[in-house]
Amino acid sequence: MGILTIPLVASISEDAMRSVPAALREASYGLGARKITTTIRVVIPAAVSGLVAAFIVAVSRAIGETMVVFIAAGATGGSLFSTDPFKPGQTMTAAIASQAAGTDQVRGAGLTFQSLFFVALLLFAITLVLNVLAGRFVQRVRQAY
Repeated sequence: MGILTIPLVASISEDAMRSVPAALREASYGLGARKITTTIRVVIPAAVSGLVAAFIVAVSRAIGETMVVFIAAGATGGSLFSTDPFKPGQTMTAAIASQAAGTDQVRGAGLTFQSLFFVALLLFAITLVLNVLAGRFVQRVRQAY
């Protein structure tokens, strides 16, 4: 999923950095700063809200891409938790996909149906917390030009 989100992050980040006013860059060059210094000390701080937005969109998209994660995790539907990255695993989105299995009936017994709602609620909560934290961060560092 990391590789699939690179074009999205690159595009949003590039747009954020291009939206920094040219007058800021020219002022930095006029004071004798090199291009790398201008980028690090002027452009990135001015574009940080867009860069954070790119990160949040990428994380949200990676979490939400259920079928890609399902297939990448081995599509086994029954893998146990393991810290070994070479063994097939099961992510939260893969657990939802494997239990639902493309029908309107949930496989399994007992609290399977309720656990699917819990996992979905947990994914929603993670995304909500990331968005709230990003919003607060952006408000704190945003500068008006």
